[in-house]
Amino acid sequence: MADRTGVLEAAQRALNTDPAASMTAVAEAAGISRATVHRHFDSREALLVELGTRSLDQWEQRLDDVGVEALAAAPDAVAIRAALETLVLGYVDDSDGFGFALTDHVILASAALERRTQVLADREAVLFAAAQSVGVLRTDLPVRFFGHAIYGLLVAAREAVRVGDVARRDAGRLVLSSLLTGIAQP
Repeated sequence: MADRTGVLEAAQRALNTDPAASMTAVAEAAGISRATVHRHFDSREALLVELGTRSLDQWEQRLDDVGVEALAAAPDAVAIRAALETLVLGYVDDSDGFGFALTDHVILASAALERRTQVLADREAVLFAAAQSVGVLRTDLPVRFFGHAIYGLLVAAREAVRVGDVARRDAGRLVLSSLLTGIAQP
């Protein structure tokens, strides 16, 4: 019998392949019965909320790993740019595992997950504001726009990889260069 973690990992794989995957498809991916999946999660919505929580845990860990608050407190353009690059490349890596969470309506509709998303976006904005103050990011754009831009680029990269327009190994570089230098010819 698969444990809760095994069910969650199988669900992530199934949902990344097919965001509409049923509990039966999740069970098949985990190699267990649908009844066993329901022993861990009483509904598909509960499963999705748990997966959304895991994706937010990973986002929080990425912010902790680069130390956004410490960077903002002692602004250093080189360190901030390096942290921003590390953060964005980490997000690209995470979009492989948590890609469905970027656009799932159940996850996006959860009030608890939305509140936590705002807390994490606030922390992220601290880094963006510091990056603006030291000239790493444009100052003519609203600080909150950068988070939305990264989100959009992650969705675009994930979709481009999914349909075969972009190789997975190139996704990070494409997201980072699109964010930092745009898509216009220099």
